[in-house]
Amino acid sequence: MIYHKQFRHNSSKTWVVFIHGAGGSNVVWFRQLRDFKKHFNVLLIDLRGHGKSKSGEITEAEQYRLNEVAHDVLEIMDHLRIEKAHWVGISLGCIVIRAMDKLAPGRAESIILGGAVVQFSKKINVLVTLARLLHSILPYMWLYRLNARILIPSRKSVESRKLFIQEAIKLGEREFRKWLRMSHEIKDSLNEFLCREASAPVLYLMGDRDHMFLPMVMNLVKKHVNSQLEIIRNSGHCCNLDQPDVFNERSILFIKEHSENIKSGDQLLRPATT
Repeated sequence: MIYHKQFRHNSSKTWVVFIHGAGGSNVVWFRQLRDFKKHFNVLLIDLRGHGKSKSGEITEAEQYRLNEVAHDVLEIMDHLRIEKAHWVGISLGCIVIRAMDKLAPGRAESIILGGAVVQFSKKINVLVTLARLLHSILPYMWLYRLNARILIPSRKSVESRKLFIQEAIKLGEREFRKWLRMSHEIKDSLNEFLCREASAPVLYLMGDRDHMFLPMVMNLVKKHVNSQLEIIRNSGHCCNLDQPDVFNERSILFIKEHSENIKSGDQLLRPATT
């Protein structure tokens, strides 16, 4: 079972599950935790091979199949008897969430996707192809730093890029290569998700400087009636880190608008005591 940490509210019945991206860990949500704990039960997880989740008991054949990664998170929800939750993802964690929704439609009350990756553009295809060709020759951190520079180019996002790289160092080369080998499966899944609406309302939160992915999300939202987009100013790809106050405010409001417990009046909205 993958590593997880729960923070229970003293009265709320609403759960929020955070999913980090490839190369990260639950640490990337440190600017969300305090605000979300005031209103909801919170579940943080480390995807397999990331952070404190070790993959020693998982066979090589099972490693990093997208459905298996998604199933890991659903297994934690089952273990904790969380029937439904609001899912919040960042970057490639958004793809894991879409895979979770495909495996278990109806388990999400709402879905919030920050810095969402919804399609492989020509630039991304080139980056992935180069990484697959060069990963056996060049040190993986060289490739990761290059990707970080491309995904988070702005000087105003230096702190986000630094954390992005620090977490990748913890990941290790072996795990990096396993995620890289999953790129073809991710691309195929994204093509499917373009045509498939999520089973719950979706809020895309994108930075206005996220030039790699924002245009594709804008096009997608025009086609998916169950989705909406809010653009966060002065923010790049990691909008939860660049503008945490805005990210938290808009996410919490969206969750409250789509929470069955709150609508039914069963939930008290006062902050949790610490």
